[in-house]
Amino acid sequence: MKRISLTQHLIEQQREHNSIPAELRLLIEVVARACKTISHAVGKGALGDVLGTAHSENIQGEVQKKLDVISNEILLEANEWGGHLAAMASEEMESIHPIPNRYPMGEYMLLFDPLDGSSNIDVNVSIGTIFSVLKAPEGMRTPHEQDFLQPGTRQVAAGYAVYGPQTVLVLSTGNGVHCFTLDREMGSWVLTQRDMKIPAQTKEYSINTSNSRHWHAPVKRYIAELEEGQGGPRGKDFNMRWVASMVADVHRILTRGGIFMYPADTREPDKPGKLRLMYEANPMAFLVEQAGGAATDGRGRILDIQPVKLHQRVPVFLGSKEEVERVTAYHADN
Repeated sequence: MKRISLTQHLIEQQREHNSIPAELRLLIEVVARACKTISHAVGKGALGDVLGTAHSENIQGEVQKKLDVISNEILLEANEWGGHLAAMASEEMESIHPIPNRYPMGEYMLLFDPLDGSSNIDVNVSIGTIFSVLKAPEGMRTPHEQDFLQPGTRQVAAGYAVYGPQTVLVLSTGNGVHCFTLDREMGSWVLTQRDMKIPAQTKEYSINTSNSRHWHAPVKRYIAELEEGQGGPRGKDFNMRWVASMVADVHRILTRGGIFMYPADTREPDKPGKLRLMYEANPMAFLVEQAGGAATDGRGRILDIQPVKLHQRVPVFLGSKEEVERVTAYHADN
């Protein structure tokens, strides 16, 4: 079988769909290269002195792991100088990161969660990087936080890397979802799955049930029905899977179906959810919809949400269409 590289795939997609200008292709290639560097650091583990905490907190008030800080720096340094970006924003930083004046300013803006699933770093369980690409507003001279506050429908590309037994890169530029595997010996990304599709029906669900006592009624109702299995209203048995790395859980769903849920709950009523709209929910919703699935916040489509702040949080229900529509309907009934 002929091996197709990431670069060849992007060029062929541009020829076919006219949706990947050279600047966007270069941006995606640089992000992919940064993910290779992060994968190498992750693979070193204790040998590279990258495990444990960095004794600092991010803007979310979360204790940063060494690899959080390292991954953030890798992505910033890799993308600063290429001339394809106007600014970047990261889950690990309070405000946006404008491109330094010594470099040319491009027409795209990059948002990323440099290392998703930080709690899994020290126990050698899959973690990853999530990214989203937006167009800079027309005529923008100096980027501001407000320029990033675009609904997810405006994304021109989104993707994630999973650092697991294999390192994979999953990407969409608006014409399907494609998966690349890192050939570690050759150092190249090779197309290994084309046009990934999420089955509309599933028997797998993904949620942190330790929070069940805090859930709102629609989520309790939905999960109770799944737990009743064959003898309950659903008439079939369901399996639960929970990795605690969104990238790993979503990758499983893109590969074989399922529903991933991180609902709002009663613990912090002022927080509408835990996951960040701009760095996690929007890029994952973009990929899931491109693969034929659905993604909502329990009330409406995630990609239609108009952001009001950079680090906004939302509830997330995404994956196999029929299940997402069912749990969303339960919220409407409540």
